[in-house]
Amino acid sequence: MYEHNEIERKYLIRYPDARALTEHPGCVIWNIHQTYLTAICGNVRRLRKVECNGKTTYFLTEKRNITDLACRELEREITPKEYSMMLDDADPDRNEIIKTRYRIAHEGQIFEIDVYPFWKKQAVMEVELNNEEEPVHIPDWVCLLREVTGDPMYRNSALAKHIPEED
Repeated sequence: MYEHNEIERKYLIRYPDARALTEHPGCVIWNIHQTYLTAICGNVRRLRKVECNGKTTYFLTEKRNITDLACRELEREITPKEYSMMLDDADPDRNEIIKTRYRIAHEGQIFEIDVYPFWKKQAVMEVELNNEEEPVHIPDWVCLLREVTGDPMYRNSALAKHIPEED
């Protein structure tokens, strides 16, 4: 089980060239299926099926917002059987989120670029920080549209309900 405070900034970026992303040294690609479960006590609960390098891993995550930048996150790996059983508790008001995540290190920070099949012009980039004052070193190969850290419309839990128009 992994519990920590997650501090991150989130940006809307121009849709990236997937091949160019994979050419960055150490780029890791995750294919993610994310299902939101019915909420308990205001927490956001989700299941994740992550495929990476031919291996599939399953996770249960609970999050509670602390600030616009920070949340308390409790995550644990689960078995395929637990995953399958927990899908019965899927929130009927939310769709499954399917995305490809590119994880790329840049100037000591890990950038996660999420590419969704429902957008053709934009994607979301996140960077996890050590504290809320840590500066973000946006890579020069990213075409930044705008920061959406405090915009609840761009949280995955919100995208599972409604997909905003592209910028």
